[in-house]
Amino acid sequence: MTETQLREQICQLAKSMFDRGLTVGSSGNVSVRCDDGGLLVTPTDSCFGRLDPARLSRFDATGRLVSGDPPTKEMPLHAAFYDSRSQAGAIVHLHATHSVALSTLPVDDAANFLPPLTAYSLMRLGKVALLPYFRPGDSAVANAIKGLAGKHSAVMLANHGPVVAGKGLEAAVYAVEELEETARLAFLLRGLPARGLDDAQIRDVVTHFDVEWD
Repeated sequence: MTETQLREQICQLAKSMFDRGLTVGSSGNVSVRCDDGGLLVTPTDSCFGRLDPARLSRFDATGRLVSGDPPTKEMPLHAAFYDSRSQAGAIVHLHATHSVALSTLPVDDAANFLPPLTAYSLMRLGKVALLPYFRPGDSAVANAIKGLAGKHSAVMLANHGPVVAGKGLEAAVYAVEELEETARLAFLLRGLPARGLDDAQIRDVVTHFDVEWD
């Protein structure tokens, strides 16, 4: 895919997420690794529904901004994911409603935030780690992500929003959408005798689809 096509894809998928209410206003950010090792990043205070391909922030392989508008304040978040997961080709961060709401509630296991309700949440996300609250743009979040040692492709920032890395932008978008859908299911089923996947079913999915789990 050429850089021009990549810029168009970022704007197209971002608008799709905005149109479906997965993020609102000027919230959320996306980054994608280019063939030369640099990054394309959504600008600060930009709206997913009205991104301009020509104004995306462009970084070279050394991390220097070379063109476009100033990038999202969450660059430490993105950089930490790329540093700790060499296979990451794109990162999506949203303020999706159900995911954020679920992050405000007590959890049994911060290393496995989402309940195992469907096979697809396991396949696309593996274990989602819940990280503590950090002020938006706080560089300290980078140390928290690096502390996970690359074991999670998806994290949930408490009282803030999900962050998902994928091999490419489509994969990252599909995964963050699955995270939000699983959080929505968790709320719909809250207080009901729901049947999640049992240990044997989880292990079968993890083994069959080679999911990062342990």
